[in-house]
Amino acid sequence: MARLHRAFTMVELLVVIAIIGVLVALLLPAVQAARETARRNHCLGNVRQITLAMHSYADAHKAAFPVGEYGCCWGTWLVGLLPHLEQQNLYNQYRFFGAIDSNGGNPDPATRYGGALNLPVTRLQIKVFTCPSDQKSLSLGLRSGVTYHNYVANHGNTTQKRLAALGLTSTGIPNRFGGAPFIYVASSTGTPQVVRMVEVVDGLSNTLAFSETVQGQEGDLRGFAWWNGGAHFETHLPPNSSQPDVLESAGYCVATRLNPPCTGPTTASPETIAARSRHPSGVAASLCDGSVRFISNHVFLDTWRAIGTNSGDESLTAF
Repeated sequence: MARLHRAFTMVELLVVIAIIGVLVALLLPAVQAARETARRNHCLGNVRQITLAMHSYADAHKAAFPVGEYGCCWGTWLVGLLPHLEQQNLYNQYRFFGAIDSNGGNPDPATRYGGALNLPVTRLQIKVFTCPSDQKSLSLGLRSGVTYHNYVANHGNTTQKRLAALGLTSTGIPNRFGGAPFIYVASSTGTPQVVRMVEVVDGLSNTLAFSETVQGQEGDLRGFAWWNGGAHFETHLPPNSSQPDVLESAGYCVATRLNPPCTGPTTASPETIAARSRHPSGVAASLCDGSVRFISNHVFLDTWRAIGTNSGDESLTAF
């Protein structure tokens, strides 16, 4: 006698498909969160390596931090740290790092970050300077093929060029500049030229060293860290602020939904750029002692500004 084989009905198949869909919907956020956690930890690892390289640099240069940026186009901290990140060969290829004259320039355009002598270096995407939460700039439209990166150096709580005060604290008093470990050097005769570790009187564990930035898209120059305007951040604004970054020029700001808000400078509002990332809730940052933190977008602004200074005399414990 032949056996009858019962098949699944259409209703049963639909129920199974619906159950699978629900399970996928439940699991997908967890998978995405796990991936983001891995990317965030990778970024924290990068910023730790960069900060340890800063210590190696200081050991080799009489306890001085590297220069943040040399006026316009003659290199940034990113170049200065290359030998301490197992990139001695690239550093040797980079020509005339810091070769600015008393006017803040160099007569040979081939020695700029985008000049013919240095393009073999600046067209490279360097892994330790790149966060996997962001796009690699090699896939974006670039300026002369020069790459973008994801880390910036702390220039204090006001502006890149050390403005004495900008904005107010939560208690209504002026937000006064309190020193910073990195500085912009506009000419060979400008002072100071460097900041030394002994000048971090607030303590290495209370002072920011590096944080994240985003790689600007469609020509926006944030994250363009071979150049002075893309290599710094300030703590005047909180991380990932909804307020606009003030760039060196309005022409360097591309206001699309892919980029954070931005504007050009005015006398009352000079260049100052917030720490930013593609993470959903904060930024990876390091302190001058080499420790790293993931700092929330909702950090108290006065605290954020305080850890942006190296000699502000603030008393900080667990920020």
